[in-house]
Amino acid sequence: MENKSTSSQLPTALRLGNTVTTDKSMIIKNFNNHFSTAGHAFRLATPTSPTSPPPPPPVTRPSLSRFSFTQIQIADVLKELQNLDPYKSAGLDNLDPLFLKLSAAIVATPITSLFNLSFISSEIPKDWKAAAVIPLFKGGDTLDPNCYRPISILPCLSKVFESQVNKQVTDHLESHRTFSAVQSGFRAGHGCTSATLKVLNDIITAIDKRQYCAAVFIDLAKAFDSVNHHILIGRLSSLGFSDDCLTWFTKYFLDRVQCVKSEGMLSGPLAVSMGVPQGSILGPTLFSVYINDVALAAGDSLIHLYADDTILYTSGPSLDTVLTNLQMSFNGIQLSFRGLQLLLNASKTKCMLFNRSLPAPARPSSITTLDGSDLEYSGENKYLIHCRFCRFSYLLQSKIKSRIGFLFRNKSSFTHAAKHTFVKLTILPILDFGDVIYKIASNTLLNKLDAVYHSAIRFVTKAPYTTHHCDLYALVGWPSLHTRRQTHWLQVIYKSLLDKAPPYLSSLVTIAAPTHSTHSSRYISLVTPSQFFFWLPLLPVLCCQ
Repeated sequence: MENKSTSSQLPTALRLGNTVTTDKSMIIKNFNNHFSTAGHAFRLATPTSPTSPPPPPPVTRPSLSRFSFTQIQIADVLKELQNLDPYKSAGLDNLDPLFLKLSAAIVATPITSLFNLSFISSEIPKDWKAAAVIPLFKGGDTLDPNCYRPISILPCLSKVFESQVNKQVTDHLESHRTFSAVQSGFRAGHGCTSATLKVLNDIITAIDKRQYCAAVFIDLAKAFDSVNHHILIGRLSSLGFSDDCLTWFTKYFLDRVQCVKSEGMLSGPLAVSMGVPQGSILGPTLFSVYINDVALAAGDSLIHLYADDTILYTSGPSLDTVLTNLQMSFNGIQLSFRGLQLLLNASKTKCMLFNRSLPAPARPSSITTLDGSDLEYSGENKYLIHCRFCRFSYLLQSKIKSRIGFLFRNKSSFTHAAKHTFVKLTILPILDFGDVIYKIASNTLLNKLDAVYHSAIRFVTKAPYTTHHCDLYALVGWPSLHTRRQTHWLQVIYKSLLDKAPPYLSSLVTIAAPTHSTHSSRYISLVTPSQFFFWLPLLPVLCCQ
């Protein structure tokens, strides 16, 4: 989403077929053409197929209660309006979020009536289905439109409405446990860190048993843009959505249009017949519903889903057996994705082998796609980079150093409060993300992260380089990184004990039965793992308040 204070920077040139254009109006027009047809990647990649393969049948859930929309309450809409970010851009309807925020008490009632009328009539205002798309560069060749992600800026009222709809939908899905246990994308209490902990636990468990382990990291091309609306409506029907709800969602997808907006320029509107809008509130939840049953095709292998990324992995005493089983599971997953009309990106789908002190051939057997392409074996993946402590420490330092360097070069432009806020919002989240995974790396590597953390604090406090780190923490009022990591780890354990963490993590934390009553009965003893997991140093005792 684009802030008012910033604007999307168009590339100076864009490749159109075999030619390169520098005309901004042509760049915007062709971005719009590219984004509006991105969802047809599967059809374009399989032009010889007269018909698409049938989608995998949805899981039958006979005991699932019927879901219908309930009336939205004025108080809920009022809260949403009051919590709007006034610095976000307006959509194509030019209705500014600041206006809605300031007038919330006055407009909440009629807006609520409008939302509820949409449920009754199964109609959605056309203006709410028009998106201004911002091309966001995600890395690679700046001339290639495939290297840009379309971020949709929707009308403000549309987002408020979708938020209320999404709450009702997710409450229904979560209360009936319809999401796969191995689906971690866009779910409360789940995230990239929890998914990584789960996958790593399985891999390290296999390694501790002196088994081979192999994984395929599956990448899909334009997954969010390729969602087939007809198949998605079928998925919602299988989850107990009433006919009125299905009609509403059908109208939600009907007649959607988009324009590309950048640097004050706006392209003409184009129809969007596939996909869920990236930047919407409902889009992530609907995508999770769309791919939820893919996990059933994994066969004897393990699988984990996070948004449009899928990890398929298995283990065993024989490498040949492991790779054979992985190939069979991979074939099943590919067929499932084909049925959903999602295109495998073979060039970005990678294999990895994990073992410790076990013989392995220099060239293991290839894992192949259904089209006959061999997948590349890789020694690194972005989802497991936290475990490559040396590499991860280097990348983390480089990222933070570049930001701190910018801050120091412009330090005269910041007040003390601005410095404090800037570091808190842009530096600390980088250091905190996934820190429970790499918390037991060597002191040498962790000390290097301490060094960049201390530099950030010196930027805020103006403390000289000779200031002791304990004094730095006192000056800024922040704990050491070691304390932050330990706190985050204790939070994982605490949430697991209270079943506030994903079930796949809660199941790893087991309370030990006391052998006899002691004065320390106010403490909870945890079962210590029989093997040492290098990333999972479970604390044997936690204080119970």
